[in-house]
Amino acid sequence: MESIWTRQRTAAPARETLSRDQIVKATMELLDTEGLAGLSMRKLAARLDSGATSLYWHVQTKDDLIDLVIDEVYGEIDVPDAELAGWRPGVLLFAHSLRAAVLRHGWLPEVIYTRPSIGPKAITLGTRGLALFAAAGFSGRDTDYAMGSVMSLVLGLTSSEAVAQRTLRKAGQTAEEWTGEILAEAKQVTAEHPEMHESLRRRSAVDFAQLQNEQFAYGLDSLLDGLEKRLTP
Repeated sequence: MESIWTRQRTAAPARETLSRDQIVKATMELLDTEGLAGLSMRKLAARLDSGATSLYWHVQTKDDLIDLVIDEVYGEIDVPDAELAGWRPGVLLFAHSLRAAVLRHGWLPEVIYTRPSIGPKAITLGTRGLALFAAAGFSGRDTDYAMGSVMSLVLGLTSSEAVAQRTLRKAGQTAEEWTGEILAEAKQVTAEHPEMHESLRRRSAVDFAQLQNEQFAYGLDSLLDGLEKRLTP
């Protein structure tokens, strides 16, 4: 699978005023408003008030656009220096920053595993992230597995949040209206299952945003507790 990061870049003509940065910004805006289904070279050219030919000096395919914007999102994620933050506070900041980025760009879960994340900002994030786990005392493959586990947890939990947000926007409903309808139906079918019924009662006692925040914090803290125990001799 060829990537824009490994392909030799062709120099644009001197008269060409469109830049790669402009293309990335416009692509991000298009994806944030219309999602992956709304991304096309034609729409992007129209947004940039440019001809498709100008685009092709910088990108050859839609995959190139995806590679560029994924790397741009990686650049938004905060990964602190382990010596300044400490490994666990640093990982917490990294995880919450990653979650925030996914929620800002709800299309990201659909593509983050479909293209190689080898752009310059992804490499910087990976290097700094691995340093956090190395500072904790992980070594060798354990360093890779620890960081991978945290990223998988964040992306797994946050992807469902992003889907819920898209669903709400399409339906024109508030989170309370949407969850209220689902819970009302669920309570009917779980009436004869007390454990599930009680679980639904607990979840309906708090608003949707609070529930998502608490679930994320619980999962992340539990994972980090487990990782810390692996470091204990």
